[in-house]
Amino acid sequence: MKSITNSDFADQLANAVLHFVKDKIELVMKEEIKNFLHVEHPDTPNTRNGYYPRTLETRFGKIEELQVPRDRQGDFQTQIFEPYQRRDGWLEEAVIRMYKGGMSTRDVAGFIEQVIGTHYSPTTISNITHTVMEDIQAWQNRPLKKRYSVVYLDGLYFSLRRDSVAKEAIYVAMGIDEDGYRQILGFYVGGIESAHGWKELLQGLYRRGATEVLLGVFDGLTGLEEAFHSVYPKADVQRCVVHKIRNTFPKIRVKDKVEFLDDLKQVYTAPSREDADKQFYRFEAKWEKRYPKEIASWRDDLPVLLTFYKYPEDIRKSIYTTNVIERTIKEFRKRLYPMNSIPNVEAAEKIVYLVVHAYNERWATRIIRGFGMENTKQALEAMFQKRYEKSTESADLEM
Repeated sequence: MKSITNSDFADQLANAVLHFVKDKIELVMKEEIKNFLHVEHPDTPNTRNGYYPRTLETRFGKIEELQVPRDRQGDFQTQIFEPYQRRDGWLEEAVIRMYKGGMSTRDVAGFIEQVIGTHYSPTTISNITHTVMEDIQAWQNRPLKKRYSVVYLDGLYFSLRRDSVAKEAIYVAMGIDEDGYRQILGFYVGGIESAHGWKELLQGLYRRGATEVLLGVFDGLTGLEEAFHSVYPKADVQRCVVHKIRNTFPKIRVKDKVEFLDDLKQVYTAPSREDADKQFYRFEAKWEKRYPKEIASWRDDLPVLLTFYKYPEDIRKSIYTTNVIERTIKEFRKRLYPMNSIPNVEAAEKIVYLVVHAYNERWATRIIRGFGMENTKQALEAMFQKRYEKSTESADLEM
């Protein structure tokens, strides 16, 4: 008696599944035409007219000789697939998912050919992912909410091919609305990071309806604070404390690093602004002679580094750094890095959008810790009222 190998069993199981899927699709179509003739159009002189065969590629394999019912007047159309569709959409979805995962169009094409035996050129793969561009345009122009308690700004560099390969920037803006929900509000791909680039992105947010912002959180890029205030003059600015520490850290001698950072931590973890100021005076007195330039830099930036003390205690840990948005930036890097260099801006936009879309869907029902507290919501509402209720003047966008 011939034994059945694992491969034979797998083939038999695959065939059984494929036959099952075929039977169920045909059953659904029989019910569809029955409903079409007797429920939707009971008074028309129309009847069944047998079947016609066709093939359909599914995620379970290719179905041969699928029996599709038809009517004598040719009006019936199944809802399972389009008239000339030969695939159920799973492959296109898989292509987009692989592309999102960081595979190049050439890698995706090779993988598809190995799996289903059908040749797909990199150009074909690019055309499939090009459908995402329409979604990107609609997403970038969608209306935004009027109020955002916090807007985070952060970016990253990636390798982009134009005539040659060079580093270019991706600008990303994330917002937390007055109800405590966060989402990526917009992004821009291309060029060297600059205050002017950020201003253009912020102007876009304003035009789309985000006219009232309480706080902007970002790093110390030259001119960024002025660009932000040119669009949102009534908003506060919180300079990222973590970025400031990173910039200071290399300038401190190894033997002093631990003690210096421990003393500095006492400043931005103090229970109140008054206590933070006291801790800074102690910190300044202890280290100024040894590191005068570094201490002077912290002294100059202290007002925008300690802005978070003006806000409810429950949300301070979420707003004194850009950590919230940096986790998303890391995801972009993970997707872009395997591709070494991106062939064009459009390709980069596709990848960024697919990551953004997934994140926004995931966050849609999650309130950021602290922002859902009733006392926090009341405090933020009072801040919105105080800053914006009496004035309807638009920011000077200098467009």
